[in-house]
Amino acid sequence: MTSLKKTLALVIALPLALGSASALAYGGGKHHKDGGKHGCGMQDRSMFRALDLTDAQKDEMKTLRQANREAMHSDKANHRSAMQTQHQKMQQLVLADNFDEAAVRELAKTMSDQQIDRRVAMLKQRHAMMQILTPEQKTQYQTLQAERMEKCQAKMAEKHAN
Repeated sequence: MTSLKKTLALVIALPLALGSASALAYGGGKHHKDGGKHGCGMQDRSMFRALDLTDAQKDEMKTLRQANREAMHSDKANHRSAMQTQHQKMQQLVLADNFDEAAVRELAKTMSDQQIDRRVAMLKQRHAMMQILTPEQKTQYQTLQAERMEKCQAKMAEKHAN
C-alpha cells in the first residue's frame, strides 16, 4: 500500500475510531437494564454497590458523578462543534486536488490530543472515586474487577468458539 493510500485510510478511519471511543467514554454504547452487571464494559456502579459503602461514601460518590455529569453536559456543545469542524477539515483534505500530508498529520494529532484529554479526565474522575474507598474496599473492588474480567474473557472465548 502506498503512503498516500495509507494516509488516506488513516484520515477516514481515525475519526470513526475516535468518535466511537469518545461515545463510549461518555457513556455511549449498550446499556443493560441490570446496570451492566452482566456486560464486559467498565461499569463501576454495580461493583461499587457490592462494596457496602457508608452513607457518607455514597453521598461523595453521588456528588462526584453529578459534577462529572454537569461537566460533560457543558462540554458537549464544544465537543460537538469541534468534531464538526474536524470533519469539515477532513473532507476538504480528502477532496483537495493535492494531498497535504502535513495538514492531515496535524489534524490527526489534534484529534488524538483531544481524545487523550477526554481519557485523562475520565481516569481522573475514576481516581477521585477510588480515593473515597477504604483500603479494604479497594481490595474488594480489585477482586470484583478480576472476577468480572474472568467472566468477560470466558464469554469472549465462548463467542469465538461458536
